[in-house]
Amino acid sequence: MSASKQKGTRWETAIVEFLRDNGVPHAERRTLNGAKDRGDIAGIPGVAIEAKSANRVELAAWADETERERTNDGADIGVLWVKRRGKASPGAGYAILSGTQLLTLLRAAGYIAAPEQQA
Repeated sequence: MSASKQKGTRWETAIVEFLRDNGVPHAERRTLNGAKDRGDIAGIPGVAIEAKSANRVELAAWADETERERTNDGADIGVLWVKRRGKASPGAGYAILSGTQLLTLLRAAGYIAAPEQQA
């Protein structure tokens, strides 16, 4: 396994452990499915998580990849979880999602009303 793959595997494993330690008991790494990949981490229904740990951040490409994998998974939310340089904990990483998906989460949590409910 290449050093890059090992780095990615370590980051995915760290995220899984972090999720399990924080109330997501079924979190697990997913196997690769090529063009039909559904994200790197499973265990939260309706959420596809793509994990990235790299020296160079390629946000636009990674966001596009996350969206493709969210669609492949049929998930409502796609999260790009990027390792923060110099920080080992996934809690210090960056969890990135689209503005539309942020609104979906805020509505589901009751912070804002759906557009049709606003007067």
